Amino acid sequence: MENIKREGKLTIIGAGLAGCEAAWHAANHGIKVTLCEMKPQKYTPAHRSGNFAELICSNSLKAERIESAGGLLKAEMKILGSICVDAAYECRVPAGGALAVDRYSFSKTITDKIKAHTNITVQTGEITEIPDGICIIASGPLTSEKLSESIAKLTKADYLNFYDAAAPIVTFDSIDMNKAFFGSRYDRGGDDDYINCPMDKEQYEAFYNELINAERAKLHDVDQVYEGCMPVEIMAKRGADTLRFGPLKPVGLKDPNTGHRPWAVVQLRRENSTGSMYNIVGFQTNLKFGEQKRVFSMIPALKDAEFVRYGVMHRNTFLDSPRLLNKDLSLKNDDRIYFAGQITGVEGYMESAACGIIAGINAVRRINGKPAIKLPETTMIGSLLKYITDESVTDFQPMGANFGIMPQLTERIKDKKQRYGKLADKALKAYENINLD
Repeated sequence: MENIKREGKLTIIGAGLAGCEAAWHAANHGIKVTLCEMKPQKYTPAHRSGNFAELICSNSLKAERIESAGGLLKAEMKILGSICVDAAYECRVPAGGALAVDRYSFSKTITDKIKAHTNITVQTGEITEIPDGICIIASGPLTSEKLSESIAKLTKADYLNFYDAAAPIVTFDSIDMNKAFFGSRYDRGGDDDYINCPMDKEQYEAFYNELINAERAKLHDVDQVYEGCMPVEIMAKRGADTLRFGPLKPVGLKDPNTGHRPWAVVQLRRENSTGSMYNIVGFQTNLKFGEQKRVFSMIPALKDAEFVRYGVMHRNTFLDSPRLLNKDLSLKNDDRIYFAGQITGVEGYMESAACGIIAGINAVRRINGKPAIKLPETTMIGSLLKYITDESVTDFQPMGANFGIMPQLTERIKDKKQRYGKLADKALKAYENINLD
């Protein structure tokens, strides 16, 4: 332990959200950090930008209100000094009650801050072997093949896998606003946060029929599709009304052209701060590009839509964390190595980032000869980390922040908002007694 403390160095593999959070915390606590990132020398199939903390799927970081799981998670991360939460508020775009960002500005803001820090050295190029010394592996769900092989040898265990999907993005100028209207459900948020593309019963049924029969791109070695990022064409096959009770639900909306609630509504959310691009909410897909253009153009307002990015689907890789990781996110058979982010089995942008903060905190404490920190289960982050390291979990699946994994209140409160508010208050109060230094 004395040798570790004397060196005061940390290697982090991966400059995604988790890696950047870990590097930021460590550097701010006087640790010399080498942050390894294979971009721009090498890209995964899903990445496009050379910047750090690139957002692949949605540009939404979920709800802001404290009574929501996503809102509480971000509030806890703020307490822990999150670089991602600060950047999100600097780069936000209107999205009703959600915190959505201009993805380019968000990534660039984080990249600039990381590169400007005097305690962080960025090393570009692919890492294929696990380095010596204290190390955090935050290589993400699209870990390169060679590094994956090294991790497999290290863990002496097989990975678990699932497929993740991203939604298409269209230009604002190509949307037919004569057949669409601005507005949020139940008038929550600003009047122009979302563009709503209504369909009547006949239009929806024609669209639905083509969607479930459209040609999909081939996938190899599929283990499972994650429920939280279900391709829209797979979801549709569960029944004709599944989409109408899911991403295309018309409740809380009234079409100003008819004065009535539509049969189904496709919502578009701002993709950037200028409002020049919008993503199709809930339309993660694995349809072939030509099929996406053909089928999604059947939505009346998108008849002549210009697609600047088609939906893609890619393999995500994660560890069997309950069997492999300690509570502090270090590896059971080599505790100098920590894992962080989606590779641990947390699901979601902010969940991955939060995991990076904790890995960074514990790596720094190990370097300084201090015991690992353990957040109480009454916090959202603490309960999430407990879940992914709980050996009693037999069929381990990716998990995002939710109130169901937190210890419930002893008092019975029927109103969900009040109940979640109480849980949130309890979680935030717990941080008053936690020493993070």
